[in-house]
Amino acid sequence: MMTMLKRLNTILHPAHYQGRGKRSPYFEGWYFKLVDATGQYRYAVIPAVFLTAGHDEPHAFIQVFDAVYGRMNYVRYPLTDFSAATDRFEVKIGPNVFSADFIQLDIHTESLSIEGQVCFEDVKPWPVTWTSPGVMGWYAWVPGMECYHGVVSLDHSLLGTLNIDGCPVTFDGGRGYIEKDWGKSFPSGWIWLHTNHFDIPGTSLMGSIARVPWVGRSFPGFFAGLLHQGILYRFTTYTGAKTVHLEATAQQIHWVLEDELYRLEIAAERAETVDLLGPSLMDMGIRVPETLNAHIAVSLSKLGSSTVLYAGMGRNAGLEVAGDIGKLLVGGH
Repeated sequence: MMTMLKRLNTILHPAHYQGRGKRSPYFEGWYFKLVDATGQYRYAVIPAVFLTAGHDEPHAFIQVFDAVYGRMNYVRYPLTDFSAATDRFEVKIGPNVFSADFIQLDIHTESLSIEGQVCFEDVKPWPVTWTSPGVMGWYAWVPGMECYHGVVSLDHSLLGTLNIDGCPVTFDGGRGYIEKDWGKSFPSGWIWLHTNHFDIPGTSLMGSIARVPWVGRSFPGFFAGLLHQGILYRFTTYTGAKTVHLEATAQQIHWVLEDELYRLEIAAERAETVDLLGPSLMDMGIRVPETLNAHIAVSLSKLGSSTVLYAGMGRNAGLEVAGDIGKLLVGGH
């Protein structure tokens, strides 16, 4: 009974470590996006744990992606260096600490030196309820899915300094974003995007669509959210929203979603990418082409009306287009 209650409590707190008692294959990782106030420095920091079913050894790691200079560092740690709190989101990998309130880094390798602390203020998580515990909705209650997703904070401000390769980088007044993934493997194909650098501070857009295995078949599962003036407009598979158009070219991703009330139109201008590493069933061998240099135009309007509730251009945008996305496309080529 106590084990069941603990499991229910964990699902209702998707930011917390979900992997206690899990066997391989299993992975769990958190994604911290850090952009300074000027936009001159843009980083993604990804702490994770990986339990393999293949030839690779189980281990923890931290990926650090410098989007300005196009560099990725994969810093590997023994599994014994990983720990997670049971009553809150707090993960430690060696001397590094990650939470919804701050990150503290102390990494020194031949190719990377980074140390310091950045605090997060006014975090805005995706809402959690019993019937819809986070961005996964009721799918969060379904056991054994290939990949689960959580949004820890759609938008927050930053305060602190990191000393990166001997250079102090101040993130005071910058913007951040936190999400996570856990499960057996990344999907066979997906598109992911995020930006919270609009002309109106506090506006944030995130979205993802992927092939979801389901009872021997698969379907294109998606979720997207536009946070604007304190309201989160949600478009998801489980709420009955529809992708009415999704087209991917070498220059742009064009995605149009509708529900009973609203239409969300997204046009993401693609940029040069760097390959990050993602989990498969066997190893950390999936190449994840990512950029934090994209631009995303978004428009939210009332369905069947010319009334535009918000339109803007997001900068410093994260964008991934990975794997076989052909079956995700609707009305495009």
